[in-house]
Amino acid sequence: MPMHPATGPEMPRLPFPHPPQSGGCCTRLVEVNVTLGGHRILEDINLHVHCGELTALIGPNGAGKTTLLRAILGQVPHTGELRYLHAGSDQPLPPPRIGYVPQKLDLDAAAPGTVLDLFAAATSRRPLWLGAGRPARELAERSLAITGADRLLPRRLGELSGGQLQRVLLALALTPLPDLLLLDEPVAGVDRAGSGQFYALLSRLRREYDLAIILVSHDLAEVANVADRIIFLNRTVLADGTPAAVLANPAVRRAFALDLAAPPPPAAMPASFVEDAGR
Repeated sequence: MPMHPATGPEMPRLPFPHPPQSGGCCTRLVEVNVTLGGHRILEDINLHVHCGELTALIGPNGAGKTTLLRAILGQVPHTGELRYLHAGSDQPLPPPRIGYVPQKLDLDAAAPGTVLDLFAAATSRRPLWLGAGRPARELAERSLAITGADRLLPRRLGELSGGQLQRVLLALALTPLPDLLLLDEPVAGVDRAGSGQFYALLSRLRREYDLAIILVSHDLAEVANVADRIIFLNRTVLADGTPAAVLANPAVRRAFALDLAAPPPPAAMPASFVEDAGR
């Protein structure tokens, strides 16, 4: 396999092109508010995410992080706007294609469905009882290869480890390639080695495919390493900037019970991603 400078083996190309965007693109949330059951969950959310940028969303439990992702997906009622624009201008683009990786997927360990069945159900109109057709299988193989999970194609979903399942869900979220990728604590329950590899993969994806990524995480050390930018959310945006700047913010350090006298975690990139779907 060819080598990619400074990042190890070159990542396989996705089996579909990214829509060309001249001058870059920007996803912008303008005055987004969410009220559920008479309670204000999110208030005056204004933020923007550029293509090729990985933004980490942090905050205490109950801060509204998952609700914000669901508002972007259109799954909860909200006021305000989601705009998709050419960067540096107000020229609108078609609504963004959004990929989503949930925090967890509750699966019956005894269920017979396989990884291939999941892809076929999501990407093909062919009835599952007829089995996956050749096009669905080839698409699944190529997409799973991007996340190092192509060997998992025949495996039952219920027998996958947490790390393996998240690689499968990430591959599915990339099919077809989105303009905006949302991930809600995607490494919850994954061991340290597996989570480090997953984060490094995300970093490469956003560079090589020019993806805009919003990642919800409680792992401050990891997101300091991989994020271009961190947003501290607690019903509204309280801090927004580089990892070093946000993690040095006293409000952030108090919220996460960090030692105010100690320096924030260094923002150094992790080691190259090791393509090992077995973790």
